[in-house]
Amino acid sequence: MARVSELFRYPVKAHGCEALTQVTLVAGKTFPWDRVWAVAHEAARIDPDSTDWAPCANFSRAAKAPALMAIRARLEEDTGLVHLSHPKLGSVSGNPDLPEDAAKLIDWAKPLMPEDRAPSAFIVRATDRGMTDSAFPSISINSLDTLAALSAAAGADISTLRFRANIWVEGFAPWQEFDWVGKEIRIGSARLAVRERIGRCLATAANPDSGTRDLDTLGLLKQASGAQDFGVYAEVIHGGEIRIGDGIEIL
Repeated sequence: MARVSELFRYPVKAHGCEALTQVTLVAGKTFPWDRVWAVAHEAARIDPDSTDWAPCANFSRAAKAPALMAIRARLEEDTGLVHLSHPKLGSVSGNPDLPEDAAKLIDWAKPLMPEDRAPSAFIVRATDRGMTDSAFPSISINSLDTLAALSAAAGADISTLRFRANIWVEGFAPWQEFDWVGKEIRIGSARLAVRERIGRCLATAANPDSGTRDLDTLGLLKQASGAQDFGVYAEVIHGGEIRIGDGIEIL
């Protein structure tokens, strides 16, 4: 049976993942508490006080700083406190909305930033929607069946954490999710419209345990499907709760 297998959110964009068991989606919104905050670098062309969505080029991210991929996160929703951990840095906690805590979080992650990249400078919060990579309020959906096919091509298991999805599904043919573009799907009590494929970047080349690049994921994707795409972006058109194990219906 086609079902939801994993759920993830990323409270601070590119700075850690957090696994969930259930979530309530809201029409026209991104995944709850997903990419609420983003770390802007010194070359960013955005106002530190802005709460609007901005393109990913303005932020510190794993495509440029692969060591960020090894961060794990945990969010306390009632307090806004974010707990980050990394195998080489230990852990740190803070509320990114508080200037002193934001500075502490940036300072903690500083050793992970390459010297030839613009240093992290300040944290912004998106109040209306998360700072996803798409200009529309997207939720990312990836297939475990497609990942299995890619792992077979690689000759080794590939971690789901390389692809930083919100929703992982299983029970479909490999690459079948590309056929969903332009269609609607029902997951749990929520309904989503699938808008487009997800074009991938060098962030996926980094090992999520070590933060070092060790796999030519983009080459594997190109060889397997003719493009560097993996997963799809969808938009919530009818809100509702989804849980691990929920069935999936293509409408």
